Amino acid sequence: MIEVKNITKSFDGVTVLHDVSATFETGKTNLIIGQSGSGKTVMLKSLVGLMRPEKGKILFDGRDIMSMNTEEVKQLRKEIGMLFQGSALFDSETVLGNVMFPLVMFTGMTRGEMLDRAKFCIERVNLKGAENKYPSEISGGMQKRVAIARAIALNPRYLFCDEPNSGLDPKTSILIDELLSDITHEYNITTVINTHDMNSVLGIGENIIFINKGHREWVGNMNEIYNTSNEALNEFVFATDLFQEVRRYVTANGRRQR
Repeated sequence: MIEVKNITKSFDGVTVLHDVSATFETGKTNLIIGQSGSGKTVMLKSLVGLMRPEKGKILFDGRDIMSMNTEEVKQLRKEIGMLFQGSALFDSETVLGNVMFPLVMFTGMTRGEMLDRAKFCIERVNLKGAENKYPSEISGGMQKRVAIARAIALNPRYLFCDEPNSGLDPKTSILIDELLSDITHEYNITTVINTHDMNSVLGIGENIIFINKGHREWVGNMNEIYNTSNEALNEFVFATDLFQEVRRYVTANGRRQR
């Protein structure tokens, strides 16, 4: 579990996060949502230690990253997997080489052990047979799956995903959502996903934190979001006619449980 307690972050005198508190639960898909410029990206970067808030606490199972020294932060990051928006694969490395990278950097495994672990992760994301392909030879959806395999290679306790469906078609986005959800539950990971994809919100949002103009305005799940009275959240989630229709249908008929 990750607990955020009253963090504030400013840039050049402009406050981007205002005394924000939130809890990201273990074994659930925790989503941070909000409009562009709302502060959700600053929130995610603060969680992984790329930015340092002026005040507050960020507790990883009781350990405050704000109080850690450089070596302690380095050790914590070994427990963290990161899925970047653009996948961030190494073009000069094969799928296997990309997934092995964190194992080479952060473990004392033998080459045989690293190969076994990397191949296991590649199979887990349904890419068996693609080990020797390069990123340029596979689709965007496959690249995201390679990035997920790399993110889980170190068997992380915490998984952070920055806009994992960016640039993907709707069908592939659903597959990535389902894969992230399955891995979260299978390995009991604390997964935090920064997204503006409403399909993700309504499909896998087990714990949703809505950030609006730097404030935490709403917390709930994918079922509760249909009946929220928060005007800013309603405007954000149900802005299109399609999602208005979905909301009316669910309100009338109930939502099918996952």
